[in-house]
Amino acid sequence: MKEIIESGKTALGIEFGSTRIKAVLIDEKGATLASGSHGWENQYENGIWTYSLDMIWNGLQDAYAELAADVQKQYGVPLKKIGSIGFSAMMHGYMAFDKNGELLVPFRTWRNTITEEAAGKLTKALGFNIPQRWSISHLYQAILNKEDHVKDITFFTTLAGYIHWKLTGEKVLGVGDASGMFPIDSTTGDYNKAYVAKFDEMIAPCGFSWKLEDILPKSLSAGEAAGTLTAEGAKLLDVSGTLEAGIPLCPPEGDAGTGMVATNSVAVRTGNVSAGTSVFAMIVMEKALKGVHEEIDVVTTPEGKDVAMVHCNNCTSEINAWAKLFAQYSEALGMPVDTDKLYTTMFTAAMSGAPDCGGLMGFNYFSGEPVTGFAEGRPLFARSVNADFSFANFMRLQLFSALSTLKYGMDILFKEEDVKVDCLYGHGGYFKTKEAGQRILSAAVNGPVTVMETAGEGGAWGIALLALYMTKKASGSLSDFLKNEIFAGQEGSTVTATAEEVAGFDRFMQSFVKALPLEKAAIDCIAE
Repeated sequence: MKEIIESGKTALGIEFGSTRIKAVLIDEKGATLASGSHGWENQYENGIWTYSLDMIWNGLQDAYAELAADVQKQYGVPLKKIGSIGFSAMMHGYMAFDKNGELLVPFRTWRNTITEEAAGKLTKALGFNIPQRWSISHLYQAILNKEDHVKDITFFTTLAGYIHWKLTGEKVLGVGDASGMFPIDSTTGDYNKAYVAKFDEMIAPCGFSWKLEDILPKSLSAGEAAGTLTAEGAKLLDVSGTLEAGIPLCPPEGDAGTGMVATNSVAVRTGNVSAGTSVFAMIVMEKALKGVHEEIDVVTTPEGKDVAMVHCNNCTSEINAWAKLFAQYSEALGMPVDTDKLYTTMFTAAMSGAPDCGGLMGFNYFSGEPVTGFAEGRPLFARSVNADFSFANFMRLQLFSALSTLKYGMDILFKEEDVKVDCLYGHGGYFKTKEAGQRILSAAVNGPVTVMETAGEGGAWGIALLALYMTKKASGSLSDFLKNEIFAGQEGSTVTATAEEVAGFDRFMQSFVKALPLEKAAIDCIAE
């Protein structure tokens, strides 16, 4: 191991998640050698969900420093050489820069639901669903709002693209992340030229000095070289000055793409569900969708294959809020409880609840949820007078609520578009308790759900694999590389819900849809 690290026969992946920045160092077989992390939270400032530049760089440096310290502690050597590096982050959002490389307005994350007008007009003009969180929606909304900074834009990108640019000088983006900025033509792996031309036509009366292609990052596919770590970039990443410059970087990707890689679901008719702060499902399609659905995004794999994506802004935040309350209650009784045990108890209890939650209803909407048409959110719990108000049913409701909006969109894919999926993989904190999250998701999609042993590694491991793949181009396609060199021999654990559990979730969803006006009333009546 010491020789492997000293000779740089490694790959480093760093991913910026919603609540954690994680760094993972792997060997040439994909095994994790060391890791580091940094916790952070978005800030709601002046009506915008954001992270400051100081938060971004301090978090990156802290996560890397923890990784380097882990290497030193385990193997007794400093981390000087790395074979390849990859960065990934939350997709979408808006980071716009002027000719001097200065950020023009605070980073607008995917979580913002402030672009309804722009998204609607773009979807109608292009005949292609453009969600509110996409980068092009943020840009067009800024134009519609007549924001002064737009005329000065020379480059706009995602968080992963920004980090990569500052460390390499290259204004590029992996095609998967790029597909969340602007629609991609899967036959070319580049931005759809007809849509680009249409957008330029739409904004022509504004008289900007730039065209859309001038300010978008270049789209690259998995395996392509995306620049090297500059001397300045090495110092930005490793403030100790130990890390050497010149390390090759793979194209920066979004968390959706790294989730596909981490679950070996980049091949056609495979899919994955990533469930944490937000939840999204990705299904690699055999053919294009027949219609335009505002509930469904069309993005791509890191290789550029079309993917149907159902993305929901809210997932586990409400579960976490109740966990905090239960922990406070235990402390008040003089019996503090271990966090892992608390979550395991909560999730396990849900398994003995009524298949349809026994008359309980709730919404986990901390923020807006465009899939069901909400620009804002209010967490909400309600029940009928004669409901079976038990701990098991209450926890089952929380697990159902975390996936209800996802199921709302998935039903369109499976029932209206007849999209087929042979293997569906789950990953993220929602699946940490054995079987519980899997069984609920299986009930939601009416099919088997698999969790791999490596699912806990997450997106940082996924982008590390993409960095490793770049150095192993002879391995064939990304799918072949993952299947033959990384996941060979791994089967994972598969759970299939019973017919009764499937029917229970379907009954719950009928009540959920009827109860949507409750959420609207909560937003109207309860100030944010």
